[in-house]
Amino acid sequence: MERHCRVLSILLSGYQTGTVADNEGRFVIRNLKEGNYNVLVQMIGYLPANQNVTIISKSADIEIKLQENIKQLKEVVITLDPHREERLKAFKESFIGTSPNSKKCEITNPEVIQFDYDDEKHILKAIADEFIVVENKALGYRIKYLLKYFEEDEETKIVLFYGYPYFEEIKGTRSKIRAYQEKRKVAYLGSPQHFFRSLYSNSIEEDGFIINKLVKAPNKSKRPDTLTEAKINFFSDIRGKQISLKTRKDSLSYWTMMKNKPDTLEVLTRGKVLTDTLVKQKLSSLKTLNYKDALYIVFKKERETRNYADHSGYKIERPPEYSRFQISLVYQLKSSINFYENGGIYDPGSLLYEGFWGYEKVADMVPMDYILPKTKD
Repeated sequence: MERHCRVLSILLSGYQTGTVADNEGRFVIRNLKEGNYNVLVQMIGYLPANQNVTIISKSADIEIKLQENIKQLKEVVITLDPHREERLKAFKESFIGTSPNSKKCEITNPEVIQFDYDDEKHILKAIADEFIVVENKALGYRIKYLLKYFEEDEETKIVLFYGYPYFEEIKGTRSKIRAYQEKRKVAYLGSPQHFFRSLYSNSIEEDGFIINKLVKAPNKSKRPDTLTEAKINFFSDIRGKQISLKTRKDSLSYWTMMKNKPDTLEVLTRGKVLTDTLVKQKLSSLKTLNYKDALYIVFKKERETRNYADHSGYKIERPPEYSRFQISLVYQLKSSINFYENGGIYDPGSLLYEGFWGYEKVADMVPMDYILPKTKD
């Protein structure tokens, strides 16, 4: 009697490291540094799963239970969505990105993605019961992405998503591989991964980064609310007042505009932020970042691409001396930001990026174990 074995694949999120379990479901991943990891599990007939594990000074044991994938075991009835194509297009732009590398990326299994749209709030959500497979023919990676959360607010243009990617090499000729390696280097330099590695090793300046802050300050051009309300009431009621219609309309327009002005403005403070005021050692392998307002990150060793500067809509205002340097804003969404030596963030949902880092998405990702090639002397 022939026996069919199902392969239980064990993948390390963010890396190119993986293995397979034995017939009893046991596996070992060796030579991992101290840190936090997400272990991904994949087997035909079951939903993919992930398990978080922290390794400090010794090995760790984990147990992962899989659930049967009902959709693979039963016939699935597909309800046609007349808006699916436009929602899939919006998802690709927000998930893969719109950078030049995104033009060479393809989601090979878009059928696993399901959408939910809130007509009142204009919010698009996406889920996937299986790995989303992205062929990145710009960087030479096949990415298996376990999507855990995706939300795009069409009104505010804010996109929040996170998940667990696994990287596989795409084979190619020697010239193709050299092209991949060069584009990977460009993608890595100036990236959040590069920045947090530099922040961990205290090499911010030599690696080409400048840290400023964008702080909230009172809007001095806004008049007091009590005065604004009084003026609006005065010009709204013309009984017994000798005021021309034009003067009344112009004044109402002015004071209404004044009422709608923001109470505060974001102002760039030019003093360099010292890393020792931002970063503290939390554990032997973990550092924490805590700040108010927004970090204004300048990367001086690469200029913004023409596509980003002219068409992306992500461009950040800057003083003339920052020219076309890559500039990103980093907002802290939770009480603290914890990160590791390899540039990995313990909780990706603790940060919100704008500017260049908001523009670059999955199309410009490299693995956490990526090593920058040494330059020849």
